[in-house]
Amino acid sequence: MRRLHYTTAMQDLSHAPHTHGPHIEGHFESTETVRDIVIGLSDGLTVPFALAAGLSGAVASSHIVVLAGLAEIAAGSIAMGLGGYLAAKGDAEHYASEKTREEREIIERTRDEEEEIYEIFEQYSVDRASAMPVLNALKQNPAAWVDFMMRFELGLEEPAHNRAHRSALTIAASYIAGGLIPLLPYMLVADNFTALKLSVLITLLALALFGALKGKLVGTGWLRSAIQTVMIGGAAAAAAYGLARLLNSQSN
Repeated sequence: MRRLHYTTAMQDLSHAPHTHGPHIEGHFESTETVRDIVIGLSDGLTVPFALAAGLSGAVASSHIVVLAGLAEIAAGSIAMGLGGYLAAKGDAEHYASEKTREEREIIERTRDEEEEIYEIFEQYSVDRASAMPVLNALKQNPAAWVDFMMRFELGLEEPAHNRAHRSALTIAASYIAGGLIPLLPYMLVADNFTALKLSVLITLLALALFGALKGKLVGTGWLRSAIQTVMIGGAAAAAAYGLARLLNSQSN
């Protein structure tokens, strides 16, 4: 008979006094919408910020920086939104194709599919005798059987309805919202160098807040995530600014 092996932490919990209070799960489920917002905001804050900084190293007019930045935001939001749409559309088509294949296999290759059920349960140390009642119940409900195989054999979840359109709009809107932040000083301040300093300040602050929030949500640590986000955005802007200054000095 197989004996269960407990880790030290599990042994400590097993000997701890048990309480009967309500069990509240504290897990964060990163939904597709949250993921789309993160993608759109991260690129929206970084790319226009780097572009504005780079142009500030080459031109003296904040008006040109604003025009170029707005053009980039428009093009970037469309491209990012289209990319999100195609990705979500591809996921939906892949799920539909795999589901059709599973529906066919439980009829044409029933024995193979039954063995796959047992193999899935074996991964969780559940023997065949214990898994058999579950298999018999699934065989009485072919739709549930297919759904079970999609989830536990293939690791696929059915995409939400109109997921592709919502993903495209969410990513595009988040990109625009993030991209306007580094351009705001150039819209309000006439002096290009002053606008650049203000843009660096507010964008790095926005990157820090965004990184901290993202780290808090996904559980990776708010400080670490904030520092990483600021370093990536700052490095991109510094590289663009330095390269623009270098090329501009050589052309003169």
